Amino acid sequence: MTTPYILVLYYSRHGAVADMARQVARGVATVNGMEARLRTVPPVSADCEQSGPEIPDDGPLYCELNDLRDCAGLLLGSPTRFGNMAAPLKYFLDGTSELWLSGAMIDKPAAVFTSTSSLHGGQESTLLSMMLPLLHHGMVMAGLPYSEAGLLSTESGGTPYGASHWAGNDNSRALDDTEAHLCRALGRRVATLAARLAS
Repeated sequence: MTTPYILVLYYSRHGAVADMARQVARGVATVNGMEARLRTVPPVSADCEQSGPEIPDDGPLYCELNDLRDCAGLLLGSPTRFGNMAAPLKYFLDGTSELWLSGAMIDKPAAVFTSTSSLHGGQESTLLSMMLPLLHHGMVMAGLPYSEAGLLSTESGGTPYGASHWAGNDNSRALDDTEAHLCRALGRRVATLAARLAS
């Protein structure tokens, strides 16, 4: 019997969301009986031909529908694009109708995370819009409660809707301690909820 896993699915262009995903996965790993499975999605292109290899050159594998179908919970991450998730992640989610039809994702806990280059660049609208397809799948959304002290002290990322990060105009600003802690807290929360639901 395999260990239940939380799927940490993300798209990252400049590396900030990938850094967040690793912190989220660390949070998942603190919950006994749960492991994190990191997956990404390929970029999209206006060209009709395949724009990249079937297996990434480095980092996590591309997500497959079975990764979603078999997960105990989901953490979904994307950079902000005009207040919404990035096109590659939306494109992938648009292809999950099979799971919607079968009800495979119903009652699984889920949460979202994002990174922006500008401090007020649509973090919250991105997080909220990322929840919409997950709600259509019947998932149970989890945010960050204000018992997380970082929400009251942050001067960069961090919202009750999910973890967030301010990468700076040139995308060079690393996760600060508060942002990293909130990422781990979000991973731990989803894994804890999944473990409770499984029991």
